[in-house]
Amino acid sequence: MWLTLCGIWGSTWLAIKLGLRDLPPITFAGIRFALAGAVLFAIIWLSGARLPRSRRDWILLGYTGLLSITVNYALVFWGEQYISSGLAALLSATVPLFGLPLAHRYLQSEPLTLWKAVGVVLGILGVAVVFSGELGIGGPVALWASVGIIIAALATAHAGVLVKAGGTHIEPSVLAGVQMVGGCVPLLIAGVALEGSPLHFHWTPLALACLAYLTIVGSVIAFLMYYWLIRHTAVSAVLMIPLLTPLVAVLFGVLFAGEVIGWHTALGGAAIIGGVALTVVPTK
Repeated sequence: MWLTLCGIWGSTWLAIKLGLRDLPPITFAGIRFALAGAVLFAIIWLSGARLPRSRRDWILLGYTGLLSITVNYALVFWGEQYISSGLAALLSATVPLFGLPLAHRYLQSEPLTLWKAVGVVLGILGVAVVFSGELGIGGPVALWASVGIIIAALATAHAGVLVKAGGTHIEPSVLAGVQMVGGCVPLLIAGVALEGSPLHFHWTPLALACLAYLTIVGSVIAFLMYYWLIRHTAVSAVLMIPLLTPLVAVLFGVLFAGEVIGWHTALGGAAIIGGVALTVVPTK
């Protein structure tokens, strides 16, 4: 299950990149999560899971959905237009690095230790190396796209810490479903306003295949598998997923999209993965 999830999340970066050949980013992301949210709500109805009843839970789900779906994927889909899928996955792997100081702030059970702090610093240095390479090779647009992916990682980390601090009592399917349905609404509104009607998009077989894969496999199945792992395996094992998914994404990008990995990306990516390893591998 763990290896399968790493493979799925590693492959979604390539699916996004291929889908962006024909579809505009914001609406593409919005439709993905509108469809995935509809499927999850069908699962909620069939399973008899209860929706939240308290106002506090709805506020939490609304805010974290805005961060983890709207902000995160608007920036990810936009950024992947200008940088490789492998680089986007490497930059997104900084989520645990941002999550550590936030967890230290919100969760008493997860203090920021010395080794974790070293990991954060190493990861930040890796990001700096990647940024210097993108500025020299891809130019300002690629640099801003990389900045966007980093901001998306920060938003995702903040949402994850808030859910762990106040939303662990909510059923996983309800948690993911409400976040996706709520988070897709701003994406769809902004998409129609900025990119036009989806009826006028270039709906090629490749675009439809990428949308279907991201919706069913990359969203519904992956999120349910992720929450299953959280419940049935050690948290440390789940936290190691970001160590493998960028490597899968880079491999897929090289093999199937002809992407080239420069030395800045390789060196910076190694520092990022090393930093994440220091933060998630248990120390005694």
